[in-house]
Amino acid sequence: MTAGSQWELPPELCCRPMAFVALTGLDVVFNAVHRAIWDAFCANRRADRVPISFKVLPGDHEYPKCRTKRTSYEWYIPKGILKTGWMNKHLNLVPALVVLFYELDWDDPQWKEKQSECATKVEIVRTSLQSRNTKVAVVLIQKKTPLPPGEDMVASERAATLCNACDLSGKSLFVLPHTDHLVGYIIRLENAFYEHAQTYYYTEIRRVKSHKEFLNKTTHQLLFVRHQFKIAFFSELKQDTQNALKYYRTAYSLIHELRAHETNMLEIKTMAGFINYKICRLCFQHNTPLDAIAQFRKHIDLCKKKVGCAELAFEHAAWMSKQFQSFGELFDEAIKLGLTAIQTQNPGFYYQQAACYSQDRKLQAQQLCQAVAAHPSSEPVDNQTGGLDFYGQRPWRQGHQSIDPPDAEKERMGILALQIKERDVPHSELIIALLSNAVAQFKKYKCPRMKSHLMVQMGEEYYHAKDYTKALKLLDYVMCDYRTERWGALLTAILTTALRCAFLMASIKDYIIYCMELLGRASTLKEEQKSRIERNFIRVLTNEVPDPEPECDASSVAAARSLWSDRMALAGSNELTVEVQDYIPFIQCKARFQSPSFHVDQPIQLQVFLRADAPRPLSFSKLAVSLSNQEYNQWCVLESSASDDMNLSPGKPKCFTFSFVAQTEDVGKKIEMTSIEVMLGSESGRCVFVSWRGAGGDAVSTHEALQASRSSRRWARSMEACQELDWDMLTMQHSTMIISRVPQISVQLSHHPPALINEMYCIRLIVQSQEPCTAKDVKLTAGLKPGQDANLGMTTYVTLDGSKVCDDSPPALLTDVPVGDLNPGEMLQRCVYVKSVSTGARVFLLHVSYSVDTAVEGRQVVCRCHKDETVTIETVVPFEVSAKFVSTKFEPMDRVAVDIPFLLMADVLSTSPWPLQLEASSLQLLSVTSSSPPLKSQLQGVVLQTGECASECFCLQCPPPLTSNSSVATGHYLISWRRCVSSWGH
Repeated sequence: MTAGSQWELPPELCCRPMAFVALTGLDVVFNAVHRAIWDAFCANRRADRVPISFKVLPGDHEYPKCRTKRTSYEWYIPKGILKTGWMNKHLNLVPALVVLFYELDWDDPQWKEKQSECATKVEIVRTSLQSRNTKVAVVLIQKKTPLPPGEDMVASERAATLCNACDLSGKSLFVLPHTDHLVGYIIRLENAFYEHAQTYYYTEIRRVKSHKEFLNKTTHQLLFVRHQFKIAFFSELKQDTQNALKYYRTAYSLIHELRAHETNMLEIKTMAGFINYKICRLCFQHNTPLDAIAQFRKHIDLCKKKVGCAELAFEHAAWMSKQFQSFGELFDEAIKLGLTAIQTQNPGFYYQQAACYSQDRKLQAQQLCQAVAAHPSSEPVDNQTGGLDFYGQRPWRQGHQSIDPPDAEKERMGILALQIKERDVPHSELIIALLSNAVAQFKKYKCPRMKSHLMVQMGEEYYHAKDYTKALKLLDYVMCDYRTERWGALLTAILTTALRCAFLMASIKDYIIYCMELLGRASTLKEEQKSRIERNFIRVLTNEVPDPEPECDASSVAAARSLWSDRMALAGSNELTVEVQDYIPFIQCKARFQSPSFHVDQPIQLQVFLRADAPRPLSFSKLAVSLSNQEYNQWCVLESSASDDMNLSPGKPKCFTFSFVAQTEDVGKKIEMTSIEVMLGSESGRCVFVSWRGAGGDAVSTHEALQASRSSRRWARSMEACQELDWDMLTMQHSTMIISRVPQISVQLSHHPPALINEMYCIRLIVQSQEPCTAKDVKLTAGLKPGQDANLGMTTYVTLDGSKVCDDSPPALLTDVPVGDLNPGEMLQRCVYVKSVSTGARVFLLHVSYSVDTAVEGRQVVCRCHKDETVTIETVVPFEVSAKFVSTKFEPMDRVAVDIPFLLMADVLSTSPWPLQLEASSLQLLSVTSSSPPLKSQLQGVVLQTGECASECFCLQCPPPLTSNSSVATGHYLISWRRCVSSWGH
C-alpha cells in the first residue's frame, strides 16, 4: 500500500454486508441444468429479493481454519483491535450456510447407493468447515414436480432416511424440481437459506457476547472495542441495522476511552474512522441525516487534535482529509437515493474541507520531507502491502502496544521511510480531485461564489503541478466573475498567478493581456510592481524576452526563456489584436457622436476620449474608429506624427475629434460605431491592437457609469471648480441618425371645416420658397395619411380637378405629383379636392418635397428636402330626407289602392353648420306613375339654414299589380345642393 493510497477505506468496510452462502455440487461449466440453477440465483437480482451473497465452491473446498476456543483471558494481552482480514473472512470466506446440490429423484432405482454418496459429500463439507457453526443444507435436484406434502408416502419415508444418513434436520433438506417454474422455486429456496443464515449470525453474536464475562478493563480494553465491532458487523450481516448501529455507537465510545499515545494513536484513529463511517452510513440508511452530521462533527472534534508523531504530522492531515472525503461520498450517495440537501448543507463543504486538509498535508510534507536524504532500504515499510495483522499499526512493530517503541533505531528508520514515500505522493492531483468534486456540488446547489473560490484554488494547484495550460484555463474562467463584481484584491492575486503561467508557457497574447490588466485601475499592486510589469510589457512590444516573474519555479524559468526566444524569432507573428470588452485594461476608451442626430448638410462630429492608468506616460501609434458604413472609416483614422498628440499622461483623459460628411443615401439611416482600435508598439517591433466594441467601455464600465450617475458629488461639483475633463461625467453615444436637411419653404393650408358628405371639399395649399437657390423637382403628395382605418381609405377620394364631382375612381392619396421648380421667393398655389362618402374624422397629409444644391465643408451635396403638413377634418351629414304617403286630402296612408292618386311628401331637414342652397330636385319613378305632368323642382333656389326644413309634394298612382297584396317600389329622390358660404363646395 503506497503512501498515497494507505488512507483509502477497505472495500469490505464500505460495501453492504450480506449473508454469505456457499453452493457446492454445481457444475456450472459443463452441466446446463446446474448453469440454469446458478443463473437463477445470481442473475437479475431485484431489490425485493433477500440480501444474500452466493458463491459456487467445490465440495472439498478448504475453509479458513477455526482457532482453538479460548477458555480463559486471564493472561491474554491483545495485540491490536481488529485484524485486517476479519471482515473479508466473514464476507467472502466463511459462509453462514453451505448448500450441497445433489441430483436424486425419490424413485431413483439406485436410491441406496446415491443416498450413501450424498451422505459422504455432506460429511466432506462438515469436515472442511472444521468445527465452525456454519449450517449445512442439502438440495435435491429432481426432474419431476413433487406432489403436495403428505400425498407421496415414498418421498416422505426416503426424505427421513436421507436426513438420518446425512445427520440433517428436516428443515435442512430441500427439493428443487427443474421445471418451467425454476425461478419461483429458487426464490423460495433463498428465503429458506436466509433463515438459516440468520440463525448462524445470531449464534455468532451470542458467542462473541459470551466472552464479555472473562474480560477486565485493565488489560482487555482493546477487546471491548473489538467485540462490540464484531457484534455490530454480525448484526449487519443479519440485516439487523438498528442493533448494528447501537453496537457501533458503543464501540465508538469505547475506542475513545483507550489510553492514546504516539505508538497507538494511528490505530485508534484508524478504527475510530472505520466505526464512524459505519455509524454515518447507517444513519443515512435510516433516513436520519442530522444524526449522521452530528456524529461526524463529534468524530472530528474528538480526533482533530490527535496528531500523533510530530515527524509524521502529514499523516494526520491525510487521515483528516479522508474522513471528510468519505463523509462527503456518503452524503452524496444518500442524496442520489432520495435525500434532499440545501445550499448551506451539501456534500460540497465536506469535499472542500477534505481539500483543505490535503493542502495542509502538502505543506507539512514539504516542511518535513524535502530535507530527508534518500533511504538505502525500504524494508521498514515493505510489509505495508497487505502484510499488516491489525488495522492502523506500523509494519515494523506489529502487535506492540507499549508506550515506548521496542526498537528506537527501527522506529527512526521507519519514520524516515514514510517521509521518503510521502515525497512521491502526487499531492496536487489529490487536491484537484477533491476540489473538482466540491465545485460540482456547489454548481449543483447554485453557490456561484463558492464555486469560483474553489476553481481559483484548483487553478493554483494546477500551477504548482506545472500544468500551466489547465491552470490558465480555470483562472481565466473565474476572472470574468471577479471583474464584473469588482473584487480588486482577489482579481489582482489571480492575475498575478495567471501572469506567471503565461510567462512560463511563453503565451505572448495572454502575457500581454494580463500585463495590461495588472497595470489597470482594477489592480491593487504597488507602484514599483506596476513599473516592473510595465517594463516587461514594453520589452515584449520591442520583441525582447521579458524578465521572469517573481516566485516562478526556478527549474521552469530556463525552459520558459528558451520558449520566449523561439516565439520572438517567428516571422509573421508580430501583430495581434486584443478585444478588451471582457477585461479591465490599462487604457480606457469612451467615444460619442456629439449629437444623437445630424442633418445631412451638417458635418458629423465624433469624439474619442482615451485615458491611461499606467504609472508612466504612454504613447500609441494609431487610433482608428470603424463605423457601420465603412466608407466613412477613412475619415476616422489618426496616425502617429512628430507631435505629442499620441501621448497619454497617467490618469489624464485626452480627446480626439473626427469629422466627416454624410452621404445623401444615408438619410433616414443610423450610423453606428462598430469598434475602436488603438495600436501600441510599432511595425519594427510588435504591434498590439487594443480593440473596443461599439463606443468603448470594458468589463466594469457599465457599473462605474451607474455608480457615477448615483454619486451626489456630481450635483455638488461646481462647473468652474475644474476645467479638466471629468472621466466619470463622460457618456458614450455609439450611434447617430442622419436626417434630411431642414426645408426652407413655407406651407400654408386654407379650408373651412367641417366637410360634408359627398361634397367636393377644397383645401387650398400655398407654398413659398425661402431657399437661397432654386428648389428643383418640386413634388406634391396629398390625401389621406397612411396608417388609418382601412374603411376610411375606401370612402375617401382625392383629386386636383375641382370642375366636376368625382366618382369612385380617384385614389385616397395622390403621390409625387410634379409641380415644377420654385425660384427664391416664388409662391405656388394648388387646390386639393376631397370627397368623403362617410362620416368621421380623417387626417390628411400634404407633403412637399424638392431638391436643392448646397455645399458642406467645401463639398457639393444635392439634398432632398421635404415639409409635411397634416390636418384633421371632420365629415358630417349635410341634411336628412324623410318621405311619407298621404291621400289627396292630406290624410296619412299606410297602403295605397290601384289607380287611385295619392301624394308623396318629401321633407329635407338641414343638419349642416353652413347654409345649404338646393339647386334642383327630382323623383325617378320605378313601379308607380305620376298622375300629373312633370313640373319644375319646387325646391330650386331654396336656402336652408341649420335646422330649417323644406318640403316637396308629388302626385302618384299605382298601376295594377301582377299579384295581389304585393309591395311596389316608388323610386329615387335626387337632390343637387351646394354651400352658400363658399364657391368651392359642390
